[in-house]
Amino acid sequence: MSGTHNDFDVEYEIERNKTVARRYFEEFVDRRSLNTLNEIVAADAADETRVGVGGTGTREDFHEHAKWLWENVKDVHVSVSDLLAEGDRVIVFWKIEGVHTGNIFGVPATGKPFTGHSISWLTIREGQVVRYNVLPDRLGIIQQLADVHL
Repeated sequence: MSGTHNDFDVEYEIERNKTVARRYFEEFVDRRSLNTLNEIVAADAADETRVGVGGTGTREDFHEHAKWLWENVKDVHVSVSDLLAEGDRVIVFWKIEGVHTGNIFGVPATGKPFTGHSISWLTIREGQVVRYNVLPDRLGIIQQLADVHL
């Protein structure tokens, strides 16, 4: 019996982690909800895109990362296409759409609309993000913005 209860707890935790990851993108990044940021990102969480892999950081790093995005992409829209989770780790496949209004990946503002696909991984403990990183399709985005095809 206790094995079944344990399986239920693990499944519940995985589903909760996936919900937190989805909220990160849909509520915080897409809808710019700072209340969501404060609720689902731990105060001492590490945004590895800002502090490096294994680095230490704060919730403010997440806000600065999103602020950079909001300032450089007009009408930014983010949507989650898939989530995979095991233990405390969630892998998120997501899409960004918007208009290029600032420097992105070394390309100055072009005013062009673009779509990009990314894969992010989040570590979640007790309902809060404690670590985040992303692998964006830099080449695909640069090709759209700079009309460069390799």
